[in-house]
Amino acid sequence: MLGAGGVVGTAWMAGLVAGLRDHGVNLAEADLVVGTSAGAIIGAMLATGQELGPLATPPDTRHAPPAPNPDRLGEVFAVLGDPTLDPNTARRQVGCLAAAAGMAEPAQLARVEALITAREWPERRLLITTVDTETGQRHTWDRASGVPLVPAVASSMAFPVASPPITVNGRRYMDGGLWSGTNADLAAGASTLVVIEPLAHLFPREPLRQELAAVAADALAVINPDPSAVAAFGSDLYQRAAWQPAYHAGTRQAVELAPRLHATWHSGHTVEAGRA
Repeated sequence: MLGAGGVVGTAWMAGLVAGLRDHGVNLAEADLVVGTSAGAIIGAMLATGQELGPLATPPDTRHAPPAPNPDRLGEVFAVLGDPTLDPNTARRQVGCLAAAAGMAEPAQLARVEALITAREWPERRLLITTVDTETGQRHTWDRASGVPLVPAVASSMAFPVASPPITVNGRRYMDGGLWSGTNADLAAGASTLVVIEPLAHLFPREPLRQELAAVAADALAVINPDPSAVAAFGSDLYQRAAWQPAYHAGTRQAVELAPRLHATWHSGHTVEAGRA
């Protein structure tokens, strides 16, 4: 389960997954990969056999989206944090903000295609999460959904006013992290579960605990950024200058985690790789 993370979380997760593979834990061997937002990028690359090492360098600035307007982002977070709104109403309201932002879909689709370097769904099972802007409900894409891989990934990482919602079959979809930071409940039936949660320091713990309790995997590892990684992220999740420090924080953390995670990945033993 690869979770939401913005620009800095994408870089950290790329470094972490690449570093784990270099130290004997190849997450590309998973029977199921579920990607949410930033995790959709890494999940698509992982499941299609792409190398993550090139992401040590930030993507070409020609493929970088414009920096989101801080005031508009503030409006989105104000709605999401409004205690008077139930989650579904809040998602619908930020869906309206996303639709009104007037951002161009074709440019975003081109950026995503350049980033993941894959156009076809893999044979390995891959689920990409997203949220319908009108209903506020979660939707998942997979190989059988009939939706091309690039718009599926683009829809999952379409955080309101930072990226445009993506149109699929006449409906518009936005960031899957608006439903859940990891969507770990989609791993129901898994015997061994690895959850990578780049924004664990910002998300409340109880939703993930409930999702993990519902899955009830025999072996579990939850991986979060350590304090050094969080410091590398800085306060702006979309700060491209933090890309390389975040990536290298991930590779460094992988060296520390790999011996313990190896027990879960290869032997099915729960380890304390992070916190839930």
